[in-house]
Amino acid sequence: MPSTSTPTESPVTETAPVPPTTRADLRDWVSEIARVTKPERIQWVDGSLGERQELIAEMIASKTLIPLDGELRPNSFLARSNPDDVARVEGRTYICSRSERDAGPTNNWVDPDEMRSTLSGLFAESMRGRTLYVIPFLMGPVGSPVTRVGVEITDSPYVVVSMGMMTRMGRVALDVIEDGAPWVKAVHTVGAPLAQGEKDVPWPCNETKYISHFPEDREIWSFGSAYGGNALLGKKSFALRIASAMARDEGWLAEHMMLVRITSPEGQVAHIAAAFPSACGKTNFAMMQPTLPGWQVETLGDDIVWMWIDENGLLRALNPEAGFFGVAPGTSDATNPVAIQTLWGNTIFTNVALTDDGDVWWEGLTKEKPAHLTDWTGQGWTPESKTPAAHPNSRFTVAIDQCPTAASEWADPRGVVVDAIVFGGRRSDTMPLVTEARSWTHGVYLGATMASERTAAAEGTLGELRRDPFAMAPFTGYNVGDHWAHWLSIGERLRVSGRFPRIFHVNWFRRDDEGRFMWPGFGDNIRVVKWMMDRMRGEIGGVDSPVGTLPKLGDLDLRDLDMDVSAASEILSVDANEIERDARDVQTLLTLVGDTVPPALWTENSATIDLCR
Repeated sequence: MPSTSTPTESPVTETAPVPPTTRADLRDWVSEIARVTKPERIQWVDGSLGERQELIAEMIASKTLIPLDGELRPNSFLARSNPDDVARVEGRTYICSRSERDAGPTNNWVDPDEMRSTLSGLFAESMRGRTLYVIPFLMGPVGSPVTRVGVEITDSPYVVVSMGMMTRMGRVALDVIEDGAPWVKAVHTVGAPLAQGEKDVPWPCNETKYISHFPEDREIWSFGSAYGGNALLGKKSFALRIASAMARDEGWLAEHMMLVRITSPEGQVAHIAAAFPSACGKTNFAMMQPTLPGWQVETLGDDIVWMWIDENGLLRALNPEAGFFGVAPGTSDATNPVAIQTLWGNTIFTNVALTDDGDVWWEGLTKEKPAHLTDWTGQGWTPESKTPAAHPNSRFTVAIDQCPTAASEWADPRGVVVDAIVFGGRRSDTMPLVTEARSWTHGVYLGATMASERTAAAEGTLGELRRDPFAMAPFTGYNVGDHWAHWLSIGERLRVSGRFPRIFHVNWFRRDDEGRFMWPGFGDNIRVVKWMMDRMRGEIGGVDSPVGTLPKLGDLDLRDLDMDVSAASEILSVDANEIERDARDVQTLLTLVGDTVPPALWTENSATIDLCR
């Protein structure tokens, strides 16, 4: 608890409600946070429709939310954040493990006592003039062996409503806590206390920001931001950073992946979990509309997957979330028609543009740009404007059960058996369209060393190539080398049943000499999935390469595709010199991670170099 002082007066000016729980530990914790932050009132969130409507009405009155046209976009709203608060703040995100070694070189580490001292000053009276909301929430459906419980305290009604879309929130979660479940502590404040009579702003936040995680104590403390994963603490903070540490300790996996069910025209079914960095095609894969006749893709999740080994030795998976928090720019009927259908209503849009008739717009939504818009900062915009109408990291928040391709089992507590795991970066060169790992260990190597050109969702120079192990670089809650070792240990446990998911690596983003994408992507990615499933059935061979097994040109279904043989051959091949240079560059990462790198991955790196000669 980041407080050492004991105030003499009550922190709550209104009579606090009787906590709707018998759990003394939860009641005492909420009381302690209120004592430190001194809110005007406390509200225990129940997750009801009436509560949601009241909060939305309050935010409309405060101009935090702008109602969209009720016929064009029913029950939907636009939020405009402070320009200082538009994305994850990776540079201000910390893993405060007791040992710096446990955080590893890819995380920002601060000694937990030092961080608690810093937070003590920041959180003192931080909620004055505001409501302290208590949000019990579930990650995962009731009854699953991997479902976990959290309680987020926040002073942001935007966070409350968004958490209601992204998690199973309120009474359903409190009932699980009442039954004795342990729970993760998550505390969030926008860091903007109000003096008596002071007028609030539509998007309160603070220039100072900290998103701090205490993995051993299962705690999250977030200060200063109201945006996305900085504030919706069930998402990246709990479901990945804290959950990955829990999963390591308990023998399962919490990963930055999407999850789909693929059904072939012949009725073959495969469940695929795939890891892609943000804004690199993960949502498009999760909601794919196949271009090959008779194929079906059903959505189980678009961002986070929890996996465990069941009593039969099979790797099972589920999506612990209940909503989508997707990137808007580039989403259209052409690129992701399922997402567009999902967003018909009941959606919160953040930092997109507003049309003159009360709907939303963003770059890529339509071929023709509207003649006039109000941009994400509230200013007038025309096609001649020098700035984008929507922020490059603008988002939509919507419930999964509104998705027309959502599989009926998306919320099944038993999850689904994983048949294949796919890793995929955004690379303009070097890596082929698809390759299959030689073994589980080689697959772990491919996941550990995958690289992607940086996107708007992450800090840094756009287009810069960075290693993004398992697409978890910003999200692993412990030492990255130990994460790789944990994946290898999962493989050892799977040897008992002998049922390994196949592991593949894809790259939709190869470019030709003129800078044009060589692969059409989107719905045509089903052609790559078809090859994967043919491999799973054992019906086709492949071509050995330094990065794994490549398709034979005739085994990838290219019918009705505007791609000549030379282009197809190029995208399915690798240049040994490029692969060797890449493998030597990987050694920089392995050296950085140091003595926690499993020796097996150094062996795979050496084998890759040897195969290039």
